[in-house]
Amino acid sequence: MKPENPSEPFKRAVGTAVRALAGEPELEVNFSAEPPALKGLKARLPLPSRNLSPNEIAIVRGQGDAYALRRAYHEDKVHDQFRPQSTDAAAIFEAAEQARVEAIGANAMKGVSSNLTANLDAKLTSRGIAKVRDRADMPLADAVGLIVREKLTGLPTPENAQKAVELWRPWIEERAGKDLAKLEETMRDQKSFAKLTRTILHDLELGDEFAEDSEADGESSDAEPAPQSEEGGESDQESTQEASEAEMAEGEGEEGEEVSAEMTSEQMAEASEQESDEGMKPWRPEQPFSHADEWGYKVHTTQFDETVHATELCDADELTRLRNFLDQQLASMQGVVSRLANKLQRLLMAQQNRTWEYDLEEGLLDTSRLTRIIIDPMFPLSFKREKDMVFRDTVVTLLLDNSGSMRGRPIMVAAMCADILARTLERCAVKTEILGFTTRAWKGGQSREKWIADGKPPHPGRLNDLRHIIYKAADEPWRRARKNLGLMMREGLLKENIDGEALMWAHNRIVARPEQRKILMVISDGAPVDDSTLSVNSGNYLEKHLRKVIEEIEERSSVELTAIGIGHDVTRYYRKAVTIVDAEQLGGAMTDQLTSLFAEENAHLAHKGGHHRVAPQRRAHAAA
Repeated sequence: MKPENPSEPFKRAVGTAVRALAGEPELEVNFSAEPPALKGLKARLPLPSRNLSPNEIAIVRGQGDAYALRRAYHEDKVHDQFRPQSTDAAAIFEAAEQARVEAIGANAMKGVSSNLTANLDAKLTSRGIAKVRDRADMPLADAVGLIVREKLTGLPTPENAQKAVELWRPWIEERAGKDLAKLEETMRDQKSFAKLTRTILHDLELGDEFAEDSEADGESSDAEPAPQSEEGGESDQESTQEASEAEMAEGEGEEGEEVSAEMTSEQMAEASEQESDEGMKPWRPEQPFSHADEWGYKVHTTQFDETVHATELCDADELTRLRNFLDQQLASMQGVVSRLANKLQRLLMAQQNRTWEYDLEEGLLDTSRLTRIIIDPMFPLSFKREKDMVFRDTVVTLLLDNSGSMRGRPIMVAAMCADILARTLERCAVKTEILGFTTRAWKGGQSREKWIADGKPPHPGRLNDLRHIIYKAADEPWRRARKNLGLMMREGLLKENIDGEALMWAHNRIVARPEQRKILMVISDGAPVDDSTLSVNSGNYLEKHLRKVIEEIEERSSVELTAIGIGHDVTRYYRKAVTIVDAEQLGGAMTDQLTSLFAEENAHLAHKGGHHRVAPQRRAHAAA
């Protein structure tokens, strides 16, 4: 057996520790070269190298501990309730909250404290905080966050940020020093801590915009009010007096008057919305999937679905080995596909070449026609003008079926063809995205287990864990994503296919792109199949959803949709589609489809722009 990567035991240990510290057995911990992130029950940590240094170990563990403490001691609902609106105030509010959750763990466990400090030191170094010499170069949010950390843990600021923090410290301490000293008392109560943080923002002259919201929260909350500042003293007294009067009132009293006033304002808002809908609101076409909830398609749970980069599913060494295997298997057909790709490249480059209009009365002097002036001095000068390109900025998405039926020759050919086309289109300044779709497990996986645990409710809808894979992002250069396509050769990756949701995912990714023209090409070898879903729903449940998604894209979206079926007639689903019998024909089919699309676009723009040669304009000879 191949020896295990030295970093694998470390990854497993970190994942277990993060789940234990967070108190979330279902928390999924991945390691990637992408920026670290925490979203729901998924945490992405820095990818450790094979040669693990003590500092690198501490940094990875520190990032994991920070996310675990965030999951354990932070509530998004409370955070959103008190978070201010402005960007600067919100950044300080967020920095203080992160310092709070990390301080709880650092004060309880020395090892966690060391890891968090190493991670913080690495972040500050990467951001160049050590080089800050002027207060304007040090974000106020970072300075406040580090000072809050000092107050809550008693730990000094990391050495690489001490000078930068000292630039802000006198100004911050002068305005908010008293309230900063009270933070430790509220560290375990997120709501009280948030209220006190908002008071600190007010001290720093960043709280005026939400002063009214703070008063409203103080009236409706049962908790003790946040400390008052001198500027807000009068308004706080007024609100306290109003609250006492409301408690003493009987029947409908003043409280009833306030409710009626609120209802009146709501009614007025509804009336204005109706007027806007009826008259002033501009008409907009309905977007794709705007009525998807009316299709009758359900998903029992999305808790176990994932969208991952190829690098997250196996390490770099295995990707290299799989890519080498792919190159060896398809070396014989690479030349054939390359010739077809060159044909596409010539078409694209021809569309992007600039052209000129000649024999004009103004523009750039046409030096190639100066000989006419020498022959006949009375002949007018000739000018030329460069014409704009008609080729629109374009992005192409290749969506590859990664189901088990593609195993073997079909998936190898699909991977190589996608690779060569991405390389070709990149040379022609056409960005390309390569995506894959499958499921995480056979026969339902954790989604089915949850359905069983929920008592097997009837008609649960889709009952499997989706896995959507990003092999190459549109903005990613081909050379960086080349190895990723080898992942398709990995044993056990290809499982079942739920085409409808995969097509919606790929469409929503490409439609958000800034390019003018968007092309989505689907490569599949069969109808959507998932045994777990179809066993508890109608036999055509997934197929009906796929048809509806295709109809929405073709009718309402600006995305141009085309498909290639390998041994499967996809023309009954897609308007623009072709079916091939053998996987060896895939390269030619993909190239032909793209060539025809670009040729159609070129003809359309040529007709629209009227590509004609401008007739020469002549002046009469002076002798005449």
